Amino acid sequence: MTNATPQLVVHRDKELMAQAAAARLITRIVDAQAARGTASVVLTGGRNGNALLAAIAASPARDAVDWARLDLWWGDERFVPAGDPDRNAVQARAELLDSVPLDPARVHEMPASDGVDGSDVEAAAARYAEELAKASGPGDRLGVPAFDVLLLGVGPDTHVASLFPEHPGVRESELTVIGVRGAPKPPPTRVSLTLPAIRAAREVWLLAAGADKADAVAMALSGPGEIQAPASGAYGRSRTLWLLDRAAAEQIPPQLYPPASA
Repeated sequence: MTNATPQLVVHRDKELMAQAAAARLITRIVDAQAARGTASVVLTGGRNGNALLAAIAASPARDAVDWARLDLWWGDERFVPAGDPDRNAVQARAELLDSVPLDPARVHEMPASDGVDGSDVEAAAARYAEELAKASGPGDRLGVPAFDVLLLGVGPDTHVASLFPEHPGVRESELTVIGVRGAPKPPPTRVSLTLPAIRAAREVWLLAAGADKADAVAMALSGPGEIQAPASGAYGRSRTLWLLDRAAAEQIPPQLYPPASA
């Protein structure tokens, strides 16, 4: 069942938000592993995504996760060489992944620009789509696994993954992974999941902290449509959760989230 109606959770500040989101994610992974034996999570980069991973690394509860039975994917990646510090995967390894006993075969990094496809970002995107399809089951939609949690940072322009307002990628309705050229923030070439692939997840969690995200959060939650505000088109099959700090929630219309409850 698709549930596009978001739930909003507002925390006092970005530090508390990261810690609470880490605790929430650890619990969700443990529950999924108890129910099905494995769990799958799609990671996001950026300020809030990395803060979440750092909070997991610092949490004693991280040992409750069976890391060897966790599949990790990415929502988007900068199409640069494999060791480039700008890559989301490189940052994720530094914050958490290198310090937990993951199964390397279950860590699904997006292709790099010095990989087998070279500088052909469309071929790299097709390669990742094929990897997703191989991991999907007979009941999964679009050839994408039913991720337990898909994490997304919300940009100040309302972009999620590497899907930018009015950009061709946000209109893609058939492919699950695309090459992005001419992104309005550097680097211009990226690989990204599409909105249909994002919406195959059981739960989608959108992260935003800081006053610079307040306008974007308010716009996305006010329903302008995914072409103008890609974050508004990101929702999960069973749950859509917005994890915010007070600064990011400051401009939310009162009818959506009464200020007293923040």
